Amino acid sequence: QVQLVESGGGLVQAGGSLRLSCAASGRTFSNCAMGWFRQAPGREREFVASISWSGRRYYLDSVKDRFTISRDNAKNTVYLQMNSLKPEDTADYYCAARLRPGGSGRKEDYAYWGQGTRVTVSS
Repeated sequence: QVQLVESGGGLVQAGGSLRLSCAASGRTFSNCAMGWFRQAPGREREFVASISWSGRRYYLDSVKDRFTISRDNAKNTVYLQMNSLKPEDTADYYCAARLRPGGSGRKEDYAYWGQGTRVTVSS
């Protein structure tokens, strides 16, 4: 059974940093693209970042210079390093796996999802 388990969320002051992790199990994802999405209260789930099997990265414009997505295929884990956090980054963050090698910003393109981890940024 495929599982994605996020961790690393929490409460942080504006300007602070957090590192989210997503551990995958049940199959190898080394040849799959991985993504991070987020959903704030009352809003649609939105794309944050993706990384292809080869390491090509794409970002939401508003996080491009602050967040970094990375992966460790040996550990079947993907990370999201978030720096210079802002109150508008407050959301539940979800890890997702796509059964194709290329990244995508469309949530419909992802087959597996984690349960989410909450990030709260105070002003």
